[in-house]
Amino acid sequence: MRRAAPAAALPSSPYVPRGINRHDGQPIPEIRNVIVHLNDVPFRGDLAATSADLHQEHETFIPHTLAVTRGSRVGFPNDDPFFHNVFSLSSAATFNLGRYPRGATRTVTFTRPGLVKVYCDIHSQMSATIMVLDHPYFTIPNDDGTYELTGVPAGSYTLVGWHERIGERDVPVQVSAGRATVVDLTVPVEDLP
Repeated sequence: MRRAAPAAALPSSPYVPRGINRHDGQPIPEIRNVIVHLNDVPFRGDLAATSADLHQEHETFIPHTLAVTRGSRVGFPNDDPFFHNVFSLSSAATFNLGRYPRGATRTVTFTRPGLVKVYCDIHSQMSATIMVLDHPYFTIPNDDGTYELTGVPAGSYTLVGWHERIGERDVPVQVSAGRATVVDLTVPVEDLP
């Protein structure tokens, strides 16, 4: 009795696998994912709204961490050769931008302060964080960890360094009129290899 050779396996998916050309760009130092801000600072006057972009590139949000003032607009340009669907279920902003192709941008105006976690409905590994603040006294540190907050009125405050995995580190700070105040704030982030 002869036995027939097994048939070659057929592809299990009717869809052609896709890939993206990943680039070996400069890695972004983890310190660039820290937000330094004053906590619960009263702000009087008009809060300047700004515009910023959170790009979708190589199935990643760039930058990963963004800080804006309440009333600011954030664009979500799709720079990948396939669709993305940006959404958030955060209490500070709930939205779903729907699927859109490369070259398109959808925009959200952030009207409430708070932390907004952003995801892609199609690519589960994609996430980013937007911190919306009720005052302009915030920044993201430079690559060397230095930072500067300008225009802070005299008074006693709490200075906070926030990182999504580490949480908050804070120190009290006293700001005097007409004088620079130097504050060392340690947020123990390390760059991944």
